[in-house]
Amino acid sequence: MANRGPSYGLSREVQQKIDRQYDPELEQVLVRWILAQCGGDGGDGFQQWLKDGTVLCRLINSLHPRGQAPVAKIQASAMAFKQMEQISQFLQAAERYGIAATDIFQTVDLWEGKNMACVQRTLMNLGSLAVAKGDGLFVGDPNWFPKENEQNLDENDLKPSENQINQRWKIPGSGQDKDWRNQHRRRSKLPRFGQRVKQSLGVDLKPVKLKIKGF
Repeated sequence: MANRGPSYGLSREVQQKIDRQYDPELEQVLVRWILAQCGGDGGDGFQQWLKDGTVLCRLINSLHPRGQAPVAKIQASAMAFKQMEQISQFLQAAERYGIAATDIFQTVDLWEGKNMACVQRTLMNLGSLAVAKGDGLFVGDPNWFPKENEQNLDENDLKPSENQINQRWKIPGSGQDKDWRNQHRRRSKLPRFGQRVKQSLGVDLKPVKLKIKGF
């Protein structure tokens, strides 16, 4: 998947966990889409194919109308800083296209092959967004990518409904508060300060009526 030096200790364990997240089947889907979208051939290995940034820049340009390409100059280079610069240009253009910053990989994730699973996630999100835009610039099979509403659950779907909360906690004023009110009425009628003293001292305090002369 990538050409990396040996990892040791904790870094090796972390890298193994990252590598397990990588999906070879998704790689095939992404390769098919990129070839359909930009042409060319798949190169030798996914990471090596994308490493210099030129394929990614052609990909993001192909998702824009002619004359509005975000990456003006795409040039293959064997120099590391040039390759990383082009990867960075793609990432900036992808964020402007609509990909959330949290879903975008870091340059070293691809260039050093440290987190190709994150690279996959960025490209999958890019493909899904291109399909969702429906502007006619996506090339390929829309079924290759999940729809936006399938990929990201709405926050409201993750929250319990107000009625569920009211039923669980018997919130006053919610229509589910009879039990709460009955419990409240059964509480001691001592002043709140007296209740705190009772709890802290462990003694039973009783209300005392003061008789003042002249009243």
